[in-house]
Amino acid sequence: MVIEAAGGVVWRRSAKGNLKVLLVHRPRYDDWTLPKGKLDAGESAKAAALREVEEETGLRCRLGPELPSVRYTDRQDRGKRVRYWAMEPEDGEFAPNDEVDEVRWLKLAPAAELLTYAHDRPVLAALEPALAANDRG
Repeated sequence: MVIEAAGGVVWRRSAKGNLKVLLVHRPRYDDWTLPKGKLDAGESAKAAALREVEEETGLRCRLGPELPSVRYTDRQDRGKRVRYWAMEPEDGEFAPNDEVDEVRWLKLAPAAELLTYAHDRPVLAALEPALAANDRG
């Protein structure tokens, strides 16, 4: 059985036009990762991605292009597949919660360095090309 999950690479442009992404710190695991979570029964991956990002970051986002999926074995030795989308915040703000105690907006290279899990890095690396392709229509 594979656990199905979904999440997002939340992005924005700084005042200087730099692309920045949002990473979350989960105190339960003491890790830095992308916001994500398991699908609820009957929930679509897109709906779960938007819900999980809002629950973990406080940000309501607009869904952008789909990014690469990630497959790995979780801490309970179960297979897990996470589908990701680029997401641009529309409103909301972060407040520490049970799952996430800190967030950081970082440029791509520092974000990739901070990520705890190597399997998250290709998702991050796919963001800029996906946004460029999406802009071209």
